[in-house]
Parts: sequence; C-alpha cells; structure tokens
Amino acid sequence: MTLLAALLGTLLVAPVVTTDPTGSWPLRPRPDVVSGFDRPESAWGPGHRGVDLEGHPGQPVRSALDGTVSFAGTIAGRPVVVVDHGPTRTTYEPVSTALSPGDPVDEGDRLGTLVLPGSHCFPRTCLHWGWLRGETYLDPLLLVGAGPVRLLPLGGLPAPTPTAIPQLSPPASPPVAAPYARWEPLALVLHLAPPPG
Repeated sequence: MTLLAALLGTLLVAPVVTTDPTGSWPLRPRPDVVSGFDRPESAWGPGHRGVDLEGHPGQPVRSALDGTVSFAGTIAGRPVVVVDHGPTRTTYEPVSTALSPGDPVDEGDRLGTLVLPGSHCFPRTCLHWGWLRGETYLDPLLLVGAGPVRLLPLGGLPAPTPTAIPQLSPPASPPVAAPYARWEPLALVLHLAPPPG
C-alpha cells in the first residue's frame, strides 16, 4: 500500500513550468523605447543586446526584479550596474551608483542615477537596459510585458492560396554565327601570296 501511495503521489504532482519573471520598468514614469532589442546571431556578431530607454540626467534607475548586485563599476568607460536574479541578470548603463557587489535589492529599489556620459543615444540621455540568461541575451521588454508585438487582422489571417509558378521558356533567338568562322592563320595567307617580283 505504501508503494502504491508513493506512485500515485508522483503521478499527481503538477509539472514544473518555467516562465519568465514579471518585473517593473527601471525608469519611471514608463519611458519611451528609443532603440529595441536585436538579438546577435553570434557572440561577437552585430545586434543590440538590450533596449535603450529615454530618460534624463539624474533620473533614478530602479531594479526591474528582486536580486543581488553582482557588479557596480566601469566597463569601457561607462558606469554599469548588474543585478543577479538567480538564473538571469539585468544590466543598467550608464548609471552612477553607491551600491556594491553583494548588496540585496528588491524590485523597484533605486540602483543609482542615470548619467549622460556613456549614453547609447547621445546627445540624449538613455538607459541601456539588458537581460541575460547565462551568456544568452534576452529582450528585457519581456519582463514588463512590452516585448515584440505582432498585430493580426480581427478576423485572423486569411488561408494561404496556392499560386502557380509560370513556366517560362527561353525566347527564340536567331542562330549566332561563330565570330571566327572565316578566320585563317596569317602565315597561310602570306604563304599563298605571289612572290615579289
């Protein structure tokens, strides 16, 4: 009976479903997205590894999710804050901060202030906001329910209709004479000429 109860218990446990966390905007009020996410095809390939959110110098930058500061410093001349959320991490730049690695933050906590130097949309001030799972870049707009939108007609998409591909035949063209059909070697022509007299 104990074995049967254990087997039934394992069958009745709901499967674990992993979904992306839901967070909040790092700038308030909700900012305009100046430049969207463009996933790179390779580690060093072109792309936009986050989004640029329009802001202003001195604007508070907030953590999108609960986590722990894993980096607060300068990368390539830009002040950067990275918050670890377990399986993922979010990045914020250019942000001046007094936080240190190991500091816990809750969703919405102030990480620092947005600064102009290092802005991705200079001369405007923008926050570059990134999201990663391991080394894979993710669209941070998915955290706030603002990911890519695909609009469909109200009635749905029409059924595709097959189209016939016309069979084209090459146009008839007159025969082309070989360009050297009447060519004779120069030596032969000279040899046939009468000797000088």
